[in-house]
Amino acid sequence: MPNIPDIRPDIELTREQVAHLLLASIAMEELGLAHILNAEGEKLQKAVGDPQLSMEERLGVNEAVERMLRTLIRKELLLQMKLDAVLKMLPCEGASACCEE
Repeated sequence: MPNIPDIRPDIELTREQVAHLLLASIAMEELGLAHILNAEGEKLQKAVGDPQLSMEERLGVNEAVERMLRTLIRKELLLQMKLDAVLKMLPCEGASACCEE
């Protein structure tokens, strides 16, 4: 059996620091989605510009890109819900946008 050391990390973060970390994680996920979206666009451009591909092959590429876009849309909706939850965590000051909803 492996030996697991008795490590007790004492990490203390404020609510605002946690919110900032969560916002950074959302931003990183959005960046990843942007890269995937760009790759799908390049895939589609290559398929359209390749004279050796048959119409069936092009349609297959189109369907694959469409499936990926649907997946990205679902992920984007989840990120929007995550963002909404994080914004509710932040303290509202004055007439900021987080207090309007």
